[in-house]
Parts: sequence; structure tokens; C-alpha cells
Amino acid sequence: MWQEKNQKLYKKFTFKDFNEALEFINQVGKIAEEKGHHPTISNTFNIVELWLSTHEADGSITDKDHELAAAIDEYLEPEDTKRLTAQDHGGHLKLYSDGGSRGNPGPSASGFVLIDMNDEVLVERGEYLGVTTNNQAEYQSLKFGLEEAQRIGAHTVDVYMDSMLVVNQMKGIFKIKNRDLWPIHQSIKELLKHFKKVTFQHVPRELNKLADAEVNKILDAEKEKHAV
Repeated sequence: MWQEKNQKLYKKFTFKDFNEALEFINQVGKIAEEKGHHPTISNTFNIVELWLSTHEADGSITDKDHELAAAIDEYLEPEDTKRLTAQDHGGHLKLYSDGGSRGNPGPSASGFVLIDMNDEVLVERGEYLGVTTNNQAEYQSLKFGLEEAQRIGAHTVDVYMDSMLVVNQMKGIFKIKNRDLWPIHQSIKELLKHFKKVTFQHVPRELNKLADAEVNKILDAEKEKHAV
């Protein structure tokens, strides 16, 4: 998800290895040339960071930046694929999501995996969150996963998380005592309106290994980046 930081559009991308990251950078260069608009690019091993702004507009964000951001996202996930994926798999998906904070609060990441009802993995993704708490990271993973499920056309989602707190708060069993969680909880409640049905189920950590692996991959990459 692109973010606005210091009057620039910013996004971090994490890849399997350096070669995959380099291939992405080369493709971004080609897309930028076609658009006549060029990003600032930073690469450390398997992590690529992009900043977009328009020089003619005193370095602020314009439609040019949003168009380039959309083109880069389109390269990674073609729009036709995003529209058809969930429908091709029945529209009923399973979402495994997880969040982790090394320090609580500390460096944090969220990860999620979308799987069809035949256990075929459709989407695996993780995102670095900066310094936050474990519960905030868990909520962010749920939000990111549901947003992606909506984008690819799912109508029913079965959510599986190893955070009993988040599961029971989403079910309305537990009250949300931490006010910092209120905004994201409410935004997720709004997201639920876009689906026919969303269920929540707590699972032990050993049954949430795919999402957990996404979290650790992101955090390990971030640690390695700062160790370089």
C-alpha cells in the first residue's frame, strides 16, 4: 500500500532474493521511461523502496505520481488477474493472518495468506510496519488481508488467527480497552460490509505457519538491511 510521507508517495517491496529485487527495479525503470516520470529508488538485498514526487510541482505529489504508482502495482499484479482470481476459485476464501513485534513495542510486521477452499495459495504477502505493538500488528494483518480479499473479488472469507484477543474482539466477545486499537477495529468493521459473510476462528500458532513465515521474512530482511 502506497503511503504519503514527506510530500512523496512511498512504498516498500520485499522479494525472495536480490535477483528478484533487481528484476523488479529494471521493470520499474522501463515503466518509468514509458510514463516519462521517474522515481527515487533504494535497494538493499531483497528490499526495494520507491519514492514518487513531481519536480515541476516543487516536489509534491500529483496525478503523475499516482499514475506511476498504479502502473507499478499493475506490473506486480495485473488488474485482470485481481478481478478474476477469487471468482475463479469460487469467491469463498480462507484468510490466515498474523502480526509480530520484536520488543512489543518494537520493529513490527504483518503477514497474511489467502487460500481457496481446496487449499491452493492465491496470495502471500507481508509488510513492515515500523515500531508498533504486537496487537496493532495483528490487527493490521487482518486489515491488509481483508483489503486484498476484497480487491480480488471474494464474497465470503473465513479468517484464521492465532491472536485470541483480535478474534474475540472482532466477534464482540471481548471489549476493546486499548483506545489505540479503536480506529483500526472500526475500519475493519467497515471493510466487513463489502462481503456477504466473514467468520473468525482462533487457531494455535502451529496452524498459522504460513502467515507467521511472512512476518518473520519481513522482520529478518529489515534487520539485515540495518546490519549492512
